[in-house]
Amino acid sequence: MTTPTADNYLAATGVRRLEPATTKIFEGAFSLLHCHVTGEPTYRGVFAVLMFPIRFPNRYISLWYTDDRDKIREIGVIADLAAFPAETQTLVRRTLMKHYHEQTITRIHEVRLEYGLLFFRVETTTGPAEFMMPWRHDRAEDFGANGKVLLDVSDNRFIIPDVLALPPSDKQRLTSYIYW
Repeated sequence: MTTPTADNYLAATGVRRLEPATTKIFEGAFSLLHCHVTGEPTYRGVFAVLMFPIRFPNRYISLWYTDDRDKIREIGVIADLAAFPAETQTLVRRTLMKHYHEQTITRIHEVRLEYGLLFFRVETTTGPAEFMMPWRHDRAEDFGANGKVLLDVSDNRFIIPDVLALPPSDKQRLTSYIYW
């Protein structure tokens, strides 16, 4: 019996894998992302979706477009963005940033629970921020060995790269409510 791999899963589901040798991603008119796969017409107005945004932020990126009948269609999946040229990586990351709001938390000044929601007052790498998230286990996910990703009510991501690196008082504020 063979060990399942990501390639086997992609092939088994009928999802096309986009490779640098056959896929060109470029910026077109109005700064829209375009994608050309060898032997096919150019797909215009392409957008990217992270299939596993927390576990694999640079892998398994699905590219989509809207066809002439206003139906959203998948072009294929980039299994590893690092395999593509640097310019392509920049373009794909730029389009992802339009769809995903993500901040890195450096300090936690306050966490309070009201009406089943956690209200956060934090410091991020871009300055002070406030957000709220439902107090549920599915809204705080592991990130690396000691980190957490907090998903707010709008599915924006607030990343704590290493909970253990927070000042003790900040860590206590967080783990009083997020203890899983």
